[in-house]
Amino acid sequence: MHQMTIAELAAELRAGTFSSEELTRSCLERISRLDPQLNSVITVTSDSAMAAARQADARLRQGNAPVITGIPFLHKDIFCTEGVRTSCGSRMLDNFKAPYDATVTARLKDAGAIMLGKTNMDEFAMGSSNETSFYGPVRNPWDLDRVPGGSSGGSAAAVAARLAPMATGTDTGGSIRQPAALCGITGLKPTYGRVSRYGMIAFASSLDQAGPLTTSAADAAVMLQTISGFDPRDSTSIERPVDDYLQQLDNDLTGLRIGLPKEYFGAGLDPQIAAAIEAAIDEFKKLGASVHDISLPNSQLSVPTYYVVAPAECSSNLSRMDGVRFGYRCENPKDLQDLYVRSRGEGFGPEVKRRIMIGTYALSAGYYDAYYLKAQQARRLIRDDFVSAFEQVDVIMGPTAPSTAFRLGEKSDDPVSMYLSDIYTIAVNLAGLPGMSIPAGFANGLPLGLQLIGNYFEEGRLLNVAHKYQQISDWHTRMPDNF
Repeated sequence: MHQMTIAELAAELRAGTFSSEELTRSCLERISRLDPQLNSVITVTSDSAMAAARQADARLRQGNAPVITGIPFLHKDIFCTEGVRTSCGSRMLDNFKAPYDATVTARLKDAGAIMLGKTNMDEFAMGSSNETSFYGPVRNPWDLDRVPGGSSGGSAAAVAARLAPMATGTDTGGSIRQPAALCGITGLKPTYGRVSRYGMIAFASSLDQAGPLTTSAADAAVMLQTISGFDPRDSTSIERPVDDYLQQLDNDLTGLRIGLPKEYFGAGLDPQIAAAIEAAIDEFKKLGASVHDISLPNSQLSVPTYYVVAPAECSSNLSRMDGVRFGYRCENPKDLQDLYVRSRGEGFGPEVKRRIMIGTYALSAGYYDAYYLKAQQARRLIRDDFVSAFEQVDVIMGPTAPSTAFRLGEKSDDPVSMYLSDIYTIAVNLAGLPGMSIPAGFANGLPLGLQLIGNYFEEGRLLNVAHKYQQISDWHTRMPDNF
């Protein structure tokens, strides 16, 4: 069962080959047996999962249930889940049980999906390797000495190891796409505002977006269909109808215009990854697409722009974590000042503290214009580059990450090198565009990802392009040994 797609599982559930209860029990058994190697799951919700599976079986017997009914999933521990620990990978929220469900949580539950538990992640989604978690690093199932990417590394590793057929992730600067690439699975970051952020604990509010992590584009379409849509409780949610992503999957690619940015194929890109991406592009030509060289001249501004905007927003968002209202509180504070200082000092890890300090500095009275305002101006230039590019092409393609998974601890003492892991993904968040990573080969025995970037609200086109490629390739079907 663990090697089957969502569509295959749904068909077998309806045929009565096995029940959701049996499928859920199988997934929980795999988590219990295999996850100690990976450390990808923080909290396992066995009892509630089995109860939900029994309800799903009853719903399936009645007929007319959504495709996703009875399918288990793992939930990134950044989404509020009523009565279940929602930690954000941080000591600060280690004892926090959310009093309500995030919209993404509620939509998956309402559709009958079965939550197996909450996945490990970089603390407050700040990281590119899943090494900043209070609960320890997640390990890549392709090589247990390497990182799975971050911040959604727990979700990506779990799906790659087939602990669950799907998982949720969030993407602020590449945190769905980069771990998807490093773990050899499919990950999609929707257009900003396509999926509600209500109940998704904020890192950088103008950048964060939730999305699916699955083995295939077809599975991602099912999941995205479920979680997308307008939410009046989220002021950044877009009131726009949701496309039928499943219906678009098999559209012909004849005439598709693919743009290749010259900035994505320069120095710093592993030559083996470049060769694999070029080979994938050749397959699209055989499917009827044409390839065009384009330029995104301001893309070199993406990393410095992001690391002003994101820390500034996290500095503001995390100010509520003060040891007073909820979360971690230091022991025996001398006074209110001591309570604030020690609770935050003990509750946050080094990377979160670094970004809070950078953001606070950038927003301070003497430096706001010099840093934050300039970063927002650069952000507009980056967006305008994409707007111009999409007047010439339909989809932009390139590598998801400049290298395959690096070793645990390799970049821990070099924050700048770590930040450059997201060099190809950050611009998509700054512009608010949809982006996707799909498996496109291996380098040195490790998976690598092809990134697809679409115009606003063209998730359906991205899923279609990815699906057609996956029909003529088998990279997405390959599993790590021993899992």
